[in-house]
Amino acid sequence: AGIVPWFFFQDALIGGTNSLLEYNYLVKKVVFNISVLPVVKIISALFVHCFFVLFTIILYAAYGKFPDVYYFQLIYYSICVFILVLGLSYATSAIVIFFRDLAQIINIALQVGIWLTPIMWIAETSLQGHETLQKILKLNPLYYVVSGYRDTFLMKSWFFEHAGWTVYFWVFTIVVFFLGTRLFKKLQVHFADVL
Repeated sequence: AGIVPWFFFQDALIGGTNSLLEYNYLVKKVVFNISVLPVVKIISALFVHCFFVLFTIILYAAYGKFPDVYYFQLIYYSICVFILVLGLSYATSAIVIFFRDLAQIINIALQVGIWLTPIMWIAETSLQGHETLQKILKLNPLYYVVSGYRDTFLMKSWFFEHAGWTVYFWVFTIVVFFLGTRLFKKLQVHFADVL
């Protein structure tokens, strides 16, 4: 349940970051709206994500955990990841044109990030007695999403039952999206010259 949203985030962030480099011939065209390129890569990752979600639903059904009303919040959590990764991709796709090594740094950060996100472990049980460390790890916005998928498939709880996490996630995501789009628009005029 935890690795499915991580795969989506990872695939979408890598694709979104490299989108302008991959389609550099479109970036040089004056009439083309290049801000859609990261969106296109994230939507393509979303199709793969839908397949993995369907596979997970079938897998859980095979183990006797049949779909119920909680599964509707998978749409909500997928939107959460989509907006977060879109804001990040706008920033990273703009920066990577000027600093090509950023793509490698993101790959390394994602390899480390999988262990900082509760995918293979659950904070409440794995880190008992370490409340400060739990609070620090919960600052990772993907903690909210991964826990949400786990809540949907296993714990059977709604996203609004964690009001504090929800508010924190959306404030963080909106700030990232705002900063990412601003940075993209500011650097956009230089893309064609550098590429």
